[in-house]
Amino acid sequence: MSGFVSHYTNRLDAKGRVSVPAPFRQALTRDGFEGLYCFPSLHQPAVDAGGHQLVSEIQKRLDGLTTLTEDHDALSTALFGASETLKIDGDGRVMLSDMIREHAAVTDQVTFVGQGFKFQIWEPERFRAHRADAMKRAMAVLSSPKPSEAGR
Repeated sequence: MSGFVSHYTNRLDAKGRVSVPAPFRQALTRDGFEGLYCFPSLHQPAVDAGGHQLVSEIQKRLDGLTTLTEDHDALSTALFGASETLKIDGDGRVMLSDMIREHAAVTDQVTFVGQGFKFQIWEPERFRAHRADAMKRAMAVLSSPKPSEAGR
């Protein structure tokens, strides 16, 4: 299976490094991305992360906006200007930056959450609460009629 699926919780070591789950490292390798592209989520107290596929999705979004406008510049700043590329060491670990730790409120553990073309980095307790809300929202989305069915 390609992409990022499932979720994993790992501990930070004494130096502030955490092991990126092996299936996520494999997805990044297939994607051909050197390292790990990260930026603060615009929707959650988490960090969005991924490789070329994530950067491509961002670029598609930006391509839909007129350049040299406030909207384009705001989105570009939020998704590219506030981003970081972390290096994955030979043991599959990354050093979490202050930005990641602060935005996600990470202390001693991290939960990696697959979302297909990207994944998120969460503080584990925050993720548990988010997961419960996401399940409720997903059920509401799935139980509401599709726009094409609403007029029938």
